[in-house]
Amino acid sequence: MNRLSRLPFLALLLFTVLFTACKKDHNMDDMAHDSPYMKIMDDMMTKMDAQAKTQDPDHDYATQMVLHHEAAIKMAEEELRTGSNQEMKTTAQDIITKQRAEIGQFNAFTSGHQPMQPLVPQFNTVQKTNMDKMMAASNARTLTARPDYDFAQLMVDHHQAAIDNSEALLQYGRNATTRALAQAIITDQRQEIAALQNWLTRNR
Repeated sequence: MNRLSRLPFLALLLFTVLFTACKKDHNMDDMAHDSPYMKIMDDMMTKMDAQAKTQDPDHDYATQMVLHHEAAIKMAEEELRTGSNQEMKTTAQDIITKQRAEIGQFNAFTSGHQPMQPLVPQFNTVQKTNMDKMMAASNARTLTARPDYDFAQLMVDHHQAAIDNSEALLQYGRNATTRALAQAIITDQRQEIAALQNWLTRNR
C-alpha cells in the first residue's frame, strides 16, 4: 500500500477514533443529566439562589441549610428506593434521621429570630462560592448509573458544602444557637465523608 492509497484509510481511522470519543463524552453527559441525584442537587441550587437573603449570617445560614438538608434527604430517599447495598442504605437512613432533626432545629431558630444589624453580605458571597464549588465537583464526577456508588460520590460533595458553609457561619455568625449547630454539622459530616470515601474505595 503506497502513501497515497493509505490516506483514505487513515482518515477513516481518525474519524472513527474521534467519533467514538465524542460519543463516549456525550453518553457521560447524558448519564449526569439523567441522574436523579444530580436533578435533586440542581433543583436545590435553583431554590437556594432564589431564596431571599437578609444578609444576617445566622438567619441566612439557617434558611439555606434547611434547603440543603431537604436535598440531602431527597437523595437519601432515592438511595433507599433504588439502591441495593445495605451499608449505603443504612447511611441514607441515618442522613434522613439526623437531617430531619436539624431542619426542626433550624426552623425553630428562624421562627423566633429577627435578622440583626449590622448586615454582613460577605457571608452570602462565601456561601454562594461554596455552593458553586460543590456543583463543579459533582459535575466533574464520573457517574456510573450504579445508585449506591453515585449516591456515595455525590453525598461526599454535598456534605463538603455543608461543612464549608458551617465554617463560614463560624467566621461570620453571631448567634450561639447557629454556631452550635454549625459545629455539630462540621463534626458529624466530616465523619460521614470519611466513611463514604472508605466505602467508595472498597466498592470501585
